[in-house]
Amino acid sequence: MRSVQRTPWSWPGRPDPGLLRDVALVCLAGGVVGVSFGAIAVAGGLPVWVPVVMSLVVYAGSAQFSAVGVLLAGGGPVAAAATGLVLNTRTAAFSLAVAEHIGRSRLARLVGAHLVTDETVAFTLAQRDPARRRAAFWVSGIGLFTVWNACVAAGALAGGALGDTARYGLDAAFPAVLVALVLPALREDAGVRRAALAGAVLALALTPAVPAGVPVLAALAGLALHGRAPGKRKEP
Repeated sequence: MRSVQRTPWSWPGRPDPGLLRDVALVCLAGGVVGVSFGAIAVAGGLPVWVPVVMSLVVYAGSAQFSAVGVLLAGGGPVAAAATGLVLNTRTAAFSLAVAEHIGRSRLARLVGAHLVTDETVAFTLAQRDPARRRAAFWVSGIGLFTVWNACVAAGALAGGALGDTARYGLDAAFPAVLVALVLPALREDAGVRRAALAGAVLALALTPAVPAGVPVLAALAGLALHGRAPGKRKEP
């Protein structure tokens, strides 16, 4: 009897319904933000191709919003690119966290590096075994990339007709879904709770004083508290 050889990112058996459901919810929330980004960019005076190409090449929501904000405020492309690069430095740490789950081939690493986002990292690290982590990364990465770019293009083509989607409260869907994704890890691991709390406090303290996106990067400092149990000594 011939054995069926699975690809490195395939699930054992049928795809996990829970993962597909969660990815669909995040894609829905991300799509709303993508439509908003495309519409805001074009309504501000940028050509339709700018947000579309930026989403394909840069693919980083916070960096894209910041770069477009710089351009619409009269800044040059160099200033806009520098802003995006600074805000995207956090993905370097994220990439290290999921590097072993992307794949070993050069093509897999090249494509996978472009798909690393806050959401794909959250999906990946939420799984408990390597095979499922790899599947979660690719399912969420491809799904989010496809939906984001399609919705940015739709928003850009719609232009200013949609208005500001934030007034409908739809922008709250994206962070709400992310919170739902990390809740299981917060419940199970005291070290994660300590790190998350420290990072959240630091991010909130910096928010009024620094550009958008920088507090998220600074919150990574909370990882220094992960695994440290106050008042207890580790057994050898």
